[in-house]
Amino acid sequence: MNRRAGGQALRTRWHGLPLRLRRGLQAGAGAALLVVLLAVLLRDPLGRWLWPDPRYDALRQRGESALLAGKLTAADGSGARELFEAALALQPDQLEARDGLARVAAVALARAEARLQAGDYVQAQAALQLARELQAPQVRIAPLDAKLRAAQARATGVGALLVRAHAALLAGHFDDGEAAALPLYQQVLQAQPRNQPALEGREDALEGLLRPAPAALARGDLAQAVGLLRRAEAFDPGYPGLPALHAGVARALEAQERGIRQQLARGRVEAAAQACQQLGELELPPPSGVCGAPLGDALLRAADAAVADFRFDAAQQWLAAASAAGVAADRVQQVDAHLRRARQGAMQLPQATVRSGRSSVPKLLKRAARAQAQGHWLTPPGASAWDALRAARALAPRDPRVQAATRAMLAAARQCHATALRDNSLGRARECLDAWRQLSPDDAGVLAARRRLAARWLAVGDDRLGGGDVRGAREALQRARDIDAAVPGIDVLAERLARTQAPAQAPAQAPAQAPAQPPVR
Repeated sequence: MNRRAGGQALRTRWHGLPLRLRRGLQAGAGAALLVVLLAVLLRDPLGRWLWPDPRYDALRQRGESALLAGKLTAADGSGARELFEAALALQPDQLEARDGLARVAAVALARAEARLQAGDYVQAQAALQLARELQAPQVRIAPLDAKLRAAQARATGVGALLVRAHAALLAGHFDDGEAAALPLYQQVLQAQPRNQPALEGREDALEGLLRPAPAALARGDLAQAVGLLRRAEAFDPGYPGLPALHAGVARALEAQERGIRQQLARGRVEAAAQACQQLGELELPPPSGVCGAPLGDALLRAADAAVADFRFDAAQQWLAAASAAGVAADRVQQVDAHLRRARQGAMQLPQATVRSGRSSVPKLLKRAARAQAQGHWLTPPGASAWDALRAARALAPRDPRVQAATRAMLAAARQCHATALRDNSLGRARECLDAWRQLSPDDAGVLAARRRLAARWLAVGDDRLGGGDVRGAREALQRARDIDAAVPGIDVLAERLARTQAPAQAPAQAPAQAPAQPPVR
């Protein structure tokens, strides 16, 4: 009750004051509130203006000392420019640091002019660049820059350089030494970047330099074409004739890639490896990476074939080449272990055959037939059907029994491959195909059989991937690549596997709703 009465009394007194007095009191209260708000909002700027950061004063004073000592800039931050910029970063609203930078620019201009008069063009250029970076007036920079360029041109003897460059151009000396046309034109353009005779002469010299490139590409000399391309780019990366040459090199690389793939498909691994080595020396690998995994797989297959043929030194060379091509160490070690076992298994065979001579041929043929009946076409080394038959062929190549056994085993290998392929026993089909290839390496049907078997593995990989078995799909892809790296569709499956986000290894237990996968043996 008392509070209500007190409030009523205050309102009565307020309304009892003159109107002018009430308006004055309201305006005063508003002004006081505005002052308080401004003080809160501008507290930091006002504080920096009234009480500067002591670090700011220390940096500015060091900047003044560096400027007085003539140390305009320094990479370690002790130059006048760097010190004033650091002070300005601490308190951007202080004018002393800005004024210090302006004085550094003025001193840089004066130094550039003094160095120019003294003939020290390097220091003059550096001082002028500093003034330009500190935004010195352009009306002072432009005339000084023109004087500096003119002085540099006089010092380098532009006229004499142009005469020498033109003579070298007419003589066909484009870039073969410092006295050639392109290096001389380069010297002129360093002094006068807009020198029109030098620009035109450089273009003519580059045209002459690149003139042999189309013929080199036409005859397949990629090394010469790439060398000319890089020499031209060293003098003018923007030369108009370079894009067409780049396109020609790209087409040549594609042709090289196709040739390497064809060589791998035909089993010419050594030629493919040499071609890849040449590309590696040019540092221009084919975009599809044919010199990577496909070549490595072919080298491993060559090593395996050499082991099966008891050519152990050749197998060792193929393994070394596979390692150099980037094949995974575990895969190389696997074939190397096969090589060591084959060496041990072959130690007794040559001695036995040499001691017994031609009389051992029937035994060898029986041993070959027995191993063939057991399905031991190529393994184990030294006791396989192929090893026994090969020993018999070495002892009596013209013996009718040996020739008949060779024909019979070849027919059996073909039939074994076809039967295994029909039964979806792809591992068995591979072994029989390898025996077929050993018995008749020039047989045209081997290539087609390899292509069919690789395509079957691709189908298995596609089926595995569709069922979510990423690990199985990867294994099937690798089997296909081992057999025929150029089989159509191999790149498509590889890209699908690369895009999948599933883990590389399948889970321990498949989900109940997962579709059953067909058996592959």
